[in-house]
Amino acid sequence: MYPKIYPAICIIFLALFAGCGRQPESPVLRRGSPGSVGMDATKLAQIDDLIVTEIEKQNLPGAVLLVARKGVIVLHKTYGNVQVFPDTLPMTEDIIFDMASVTKPVATATSIMILAERGQLRLMDTVEKFIPEYTRFIPADGTAAEPIRLYHLLTHTSGLPPYTDVAALKAEFDTPCPKAVIRHIATIKKQNPPGKHFAYSCLGFITLAEIVRRVSGMEIGEFARVNIFEPLNMHHSMFTPPDELLPQIAPTEVFNGVPLKGFVHDPLAQLLNGQSGNAGLFSTTGDLAIFAQMMLSGGIYKGVRILSPLTVRAMTSLYPELKFAGRGLGWDIRSAYASNMGDIFPTSSYGHTGFTGTSLVIDPETETIVILLSNRVHLPHGDVIALRSKVANIVAASIIEK
Repeated sequence: MYPKIYPAICIIFLALFAGCGRQPESPVLRRGSPGSVGMDATKLAQIDDLIVTEIEKQNLPGAVLLVARKGVIVLHKTYGNVQVFPDTLPMTEDIIFDMASVTKPVATATSIMILAERGQLRLMDTVEKFIPEYTRFIPADGTAAEPIRLYHLLTHTSGLPPYTDVAALKAEFDTPCPKAVIRHIATIKKQNPPGKHFAYSCLGFITLAEIVRRVSGMEIGEFARVNIFEPLNMHHSMFTPPDELLPQIAPTEVFNGVPLKGFVHDPLAQLLNGQSGNAGLFSTTGDLAIFAQMMLSGGIYKGVRILSPLTVRAMTSLYPELKFAGRGLGWDIRSAYASNMGDIFPTSSYGHTGFTGTSLVIDPETETIVILLSNRVHLPHGDVIALRSKVANIVAASIIEK
């Protein structure tokens, strides 16, 4: 009896062990029709008039929109122009945008969580462990508050002020002056004890990028390239783009008749020579769609795992002890800044916006991605806050089948 059964058992075990090293399958983005994934094409088409109207109002020069559901790109469309000063250039699908604060979740928070997965840091670690000169909040009685921890920085509950005086730093230290910026943030007066108040702060994410550098030995741009962008084949996502890509990059603000192109728009990130945790990432709708699909698939895309499923869940859920902040780990979920999610997507949705006019929305429940990239700061009074919400509402309303 046993000799007959033994070969069959061996075959079963070999099959099981052969699959042990394989990564689970995840949807690979492809183009398809809205109807193929339960979306109403007629409803989606209403976005066209909406964006064109905002362009005519000079709220933005142009935009690129990508909508995907269940791994299918149902809409990838350009609107208007990428540049209107000093001359006019049409928008194209492959334009690279200054992502501004979308840098925070995509590059900085993801890098921190990769280091956490590797056991190189903990979110409970104090910032002082990595940057010893980091000061604490001092209340009226003069007794120092608890130390700031990494999870405070990721959820904007550190007590740090939102920003700081760039002109003063530049006047004293010239530019770039990365060491001076880090020292200034470390010793700046903290406004609140950690974990007690939500205040959106670029300074916290600059600090996180510095921690990535001190732990890994790599600048945030290099770490993100090696551990996120290259593995995912996000070929047009980078910090400090090379000169040969300038024709493909959307210009931002116009200074003395010359548009800024290829160098980060954020003033503090400029002092950090573009290697900053609050801003500095340049990317395209196509690359961001890959990243978003990786997140929807539990941290994996095309067999390449960037994050574990539990890490993705932790990043995109309200942080348990700080639910009042409405934030996950790097991601916006239900804070006062979350208007880009619109009014209809379920509470499972998360995303982020960027000052230059960029926006990303991901919803796990409906498996939907909405990426709206613009360079609204190219115009004197550009504004896309309402537009983001309206686009999200139309996309959510177009979902008519599970």
